[in-house]
Amino acid sequence: MARPRVLSGIQPTADSIHLGNYLGAVRQWVTLQETHDAFYCVVDLHAITVPQDPALLRRRSRVAAAQLFGAGLDPDRCTVFVQSHVPEHAELGWILSCLTGFGEASRMTQFKDKSQKSGSDQASVGLFTYPILQAADILLYQTDQVPIGEDQRQHLELTRDLAQRFNHRYGQTFVIPGPYIVKDVAKITDLQDPSIKMSKSASSPQGIIDVLEDPALIRKKIARAVTDLGSEVRFDEADKPGVTNLLRIYGALSGMSVTELEGRYANSGYGAFKKDLAEVVVDALAPIRERTEKMLADEAELDRLLGEGAARAGVVARETMRLVRDRMGFLAAR
Repeated sequence: MARPRVLSGIQPTADSIHLGNYLGAVRQWVTLQETHDAFYCVVDLHAITVPQDPALLRRRSRVAAAQLFGAGLDPDRCTVFVQSHVPEHAELGWILSCLTGFGEASRMTQFKDKSQKSGSDQASVGLFTYPILQAADILLYQTDQVPIGEDQRQHLELTRDLAQRFNHRYGQTFVIPGPYIVKDVAKITDLQDPSIKMSKSASSPQGIIDVLEDPALIRKKIARAVTDLGSEVRFDEADKPGVTNLLRIYGALSGMSVTELEGRYANSGYGAFKKDLAEVVVDALAPIRERTEKMLADEAELDRLLGEGAARAGVVARETMRLVRDRMGFLAAR
C-alpha cells in the first residue's frame, strides 16, 4: 500500500529557523518521513514576494536546506529540494491564477496582514497571489496531506477549492489535499511578549531563540524571558503566560509532562527553573547546529543533495503538468 504523500515548505528569509519553527513544524516533518512519502522544499519563489538581496537569498537558501538536514531530514527517506529548481511550480501557479477569482484572492487574510506594513499600493502582485502559488506547490505533487497551523487553514481551503474547480471543469486531475493536524504540538510564544507567537516578522530579537544561535546568547535570552508576578512555576495561560510558555518549551524538548515540571520546581523559584531550561534548550539544539555547520562547510555536497531532491521532485511535477496541459487543451511540444 502506497504511503500518503505530504508536502511542506520553509522560506529562506532568515539566517536561522527559530525554536517555534522547529518545535511547531520541522520536528514534525522528521517524524512524518517515517510514515509518509514526504516532500519538503525551500520556497525561494515565495521569498521574493518582498525585496531580497540576491547574494543573501542564495546563502539563506543553503542555510535553510542545511538546517532541514541538520534537524534530521534524511535524503534517503524524504525529498528535500529548492522550489525554483522545479520550474513547474511557476507554470502551475499561473494556470491556477487564471482559475482564481479576484474577490476570492482578496479575501486571503495573510495578504491583508503583510501588506499593512507598507500599504497595499506598495505590496507586490506576487504577495497578493502568494496563496495561489502555494496551492500550486501542493497540487503539483498530488499531495494527500499538508501539515498546517491554524493560520494556514484558509490557504489550504483555497487549494482544495482550486483543485475541485479544475477537476470539475477539465476532468479528474488533482488529488484533493487534506490537513495533517499534529495534536499536542507546542505553541511557542515570544519570550518578551507571550501574547504573540514567536515570529521573525513580529517578535523582537530578544523574543526569539534561533536554532543556530550561540549557546551563551540562548542562556541570556532565557534568563531575561518575561515571567510573571510571584515565583511559582505553574502552568496557567491566563495569569502566568510567560511561565506557561517556558514550561511548554521545557516539556517539548525534555519529554517531561507539565505536571512533572511543576512538581520538580515547586519550591525552586524562577531562577533555578530558567537556568535548567537554558541547558535543556542548549543541549537539544547543539547537535542540530553542529550538523548544519558541517553541511554548510561542504557546499558542493549540499548542492548535490538538493540536486538529487529536485530530480526526484521533477519526475512527479512533470507528470502532473503533462496531465494539466493535456486537460487544458495546450498543444503538446514536439
